[in-house]
Amino acid sequence: MIIDFHTHVFPEKIEEAAIASLSGKAHMAPHIRATADALVSSQEAAGIGLSVVLPVATAARQVEKLNDAAARLNEAYAGRLLSLGAIHPDYENCREELARIKALGLPGIKLHPVYQGADIDDIRFLRILARAAELDLLVITHAGDDIGYPGVVHCSPAMIRHALTEVGPMRFVAAHMGGWRNWDVVPELLADTGCFLDTAFSQGAFSPLPDGYWDDKSTAMLSAEDMTALIKAFGADRVLFGTDSPWSSQAEERTAIQRLPLTEEEKEAVLGGNAAKLLGLPV
Repeated sequence: MIIDFHTHVFPEKIEEAAIASLSGKAHMAPHIRATADALVSSQEAAGIGLSVVLPVATAARQVEKLNDAAARLNEAYAGRLLSLGAIHPDYENCREELARIKALGLPGIKLHPVYQGADIDDIRFLRILARAAELDLLVITHAGDDIGYPGVVHCSPAMIRHALTEVGPMRFVAAHMGGWRNWDVVPELLADTGCFLDTAFSQGAFSPLPDGYWDDKSTAMLSAEDMTALIKAFGADRVLFGTDSPWSSQAEERTAIQRLPLTEEEKEAVLGGNAAKLLGLPV
């Protein structure tokens, strides 16, 4: 089964406003609507069996509502969508809420240090990571630059290395191939840490809005050659297919991975085998 490990959806009542805000910051348009139904339609058309949904708490007050909504989504779309939970570094009862996330059956949490205003190796995040490790919850974090906040980096490869050194072994995923537009230092700093990478929004080039914002700035990301080299540096068994839907096309991203000069076994691992093992699903 092909598993997209990195997607986003919003409730119908706020989806339009949320996407308009994010699109305005990034100066790019989504490929599809960011609703659960639109994602299911997209993944079915792309031949993807399961999409992992990553909610982000941009304020501490959102945490409990997001986790309740994640549990409802998993029940309503069982076998098609699988949502992780959310936590915020300023949420006061992180230990208890992480235990509740575990009890709700959510397999892990998504962090976004840029939107949450703290470095990944800040003591507040270290406490979250340590508790997640204790509960065997997987953690996926945005890593590197963020397209909507140029120059703001709260989760560099060096910070990730420091955090993992402090916390110790855990199931940890550094999204966007370990650090969006920090890729030159990713192999040196992260290859020996045991962390996973996901491929979301990292290969080829992104399509900007025709508003001139990106006219004098490169939209290029990793070339197929550089993506292959980064996968080889980590080993194909530590890389997860992700698209960042709705911001990239699931079908196009799947094709891009399938065209890489990897063995069929390596492609199968990246496209779903690794994710199934990490999530405890049948391979």
